[in-house]
Amino acid sequence: MSHGEPTAEDAIDHPVAAEPLRVMVVDDHDLFRSGLRRLLDAEPGLQVVADECRGDEAVKQAAELRPDVVVMDVRMPGMSGIDATRALLEASPDSGVLMLTISESENDVLNSVLAGALGYLVKDATLPQIVSAIHATSAGESIIAPRVAGVLLARLRRHGAAELEAPIAAQLSERELDVLRLLVRGSDTAEISKQLQLSPSTVKHHISSMLEKLGAENRIQAAVLAVRLGLVDEHRQPPA
Repeated sequence: MSHGEPTAEDAIDHPVAAEPLRVMVVDDHDLFRSGLRRLLDAEPGLQVVADECRGDEAVKQAAELRPDVVVMDVRMPGMSGIDATRALLEASPDSGVLMLTISESENDVLNSVLAGALGYLVKDATLPQIVSAIHATSAGESIIAPRVAGVLLARLRRHGAAELEAPIAAQLSERELDVLRLLVRGSDTAEISKQLQLSPSTVKHHISSMLEKLGAENRIQAAVLAVRLGLVDEHRQPPA
């Protein structure tokens, strides 16, 4: 984790809520966990309410504390971060999970997304990038480190729909497909709204409808399912 000066990519404004976002840090490396807790606690708009070194204990804490965002390592002894994410979201459905790990494994990225994680960063991320991702996770946005996203898409291109177990509940409309194409490219609500000349509320409505039809829990899962099923042509430009 780097703590140098923010780059232009890091410079993202975050509205400070009336109440700070309640964050829990889960990592089995004591020095990293305690250092990250100290840094996040010093950030305006964030409050670290707990830190845990074990996945099973994190699940118990989340059920009691109901944090807004859980920053989770992937590889931990005992219960993995992926299994912990799945159990934690059952215990605290309103929490968002952001993976922060050294692993860039295709399986870890894919399984984290399918377990319900909204974001995936590697530990060389800067502090501003981590803070940005925490705010995005709280807002329901999806953040994946660029090189990890490349790994994920490469994996998805190599495998067809045979690996997919989640069926499509209904056929997507053309406009929902337009939104989905932009999600696959990593666009957020504001960017989709500008590209398609739709209001943000209309975009959110299309996304909610699309998630329901795909049986996906979040935007990253929807993008994963879309690529694996061949629902979208990544090179086709959505109409304005």
